[in-house]
Amino acid sequence: MLNLYEESFASCLLLGTAAYPTPEVLRQSVEAAKPGMITVSLRRAGSAGEAHGQGFWDLLQQMKVPVLPNTAGCQSVQEAVTTAHMAREVFETDWIKLELIGDDDTLQPDVFQLVEAAKILIDDGFKVLPYCTEDLIACRRLLDAGCQVLMPWAAPIGTGLGVVHEYALKVLRERLPDTPLIIDAGLGLPSQAAQVMEWGFDGVLLNTAVSRSGDPVNMARAFALATEAGRAAFEAEPVQAREQARASTPTVGQPFWHSAEY
Repeated sequence: MLNLYEESFASCLLLGTAAYPTPEVLRQSVEAAKPGMITVSLRRAGSAGEAHGQGFWDLLQQMKVPVLPNTAGCQSVQEAVTTAHMAREVFETDWIKLELIGDDDTLQPDVFQLVEAAKILIDDGFKVLPYCTEDLIACRRLLDAGCQVLMPWAAPIGTGLGVVHEYALKVLRERLPDTPLIIDAGLGLPSQAAQVMEWGFDGVLLNTAVSRSGDPVNMARAFALATEAGRAAFEAEPVQAREQARASTPTVGQPFWHSAEY
């Protein structure tokens, strides 16, 4: 279970809806992954009056998965706030994944404007999930602004590099133990999703790693299994790594022929 803003979701995996080969592949991928939420860009959805837009709307309704609109592509506070308000009207939800990009090449979040936009939207009644970096101080400012969930990146969007700054993410998890943290962007393999879940992160959000893979449906299923396995491993309290070997079987009662004199 994933608990955010006092609401529960059936899976710790969130799935994007962009760049799939066909709408049918998208539908099958969502069905295979059974994500807690699917993210949708207002710009991706298009106008309901357009044939493509209407078809996409119909597909979203058929999948019956909670929708998390996002402000993808926004580069200013006003643009992000306006897009969020439009998304609330269109999708009839107060949930918003807040993206505010500061660099066109890395698609790195502008954490300064992000805090300002988050404060405005929270005051307007939104449940804000900000896409941010792993910077501890920036994350604290977002919490001070009223965010109850953070979505730090593992690596730049669409790169599939996996975790670039392991130390920073582990510190973030350690220093914000009571804050839901969802890894957003940069994961490329199910093993990477399992890894961050083993560290104690609360969920992962994926798009490119699934939609642009050779077989999105099977990849979606693989990420769902990896996310679940990683969370189960974390809750099972893994043994601590150690330098020295330690036998898993007792030495007492061994046959004489195992002695050093043999």
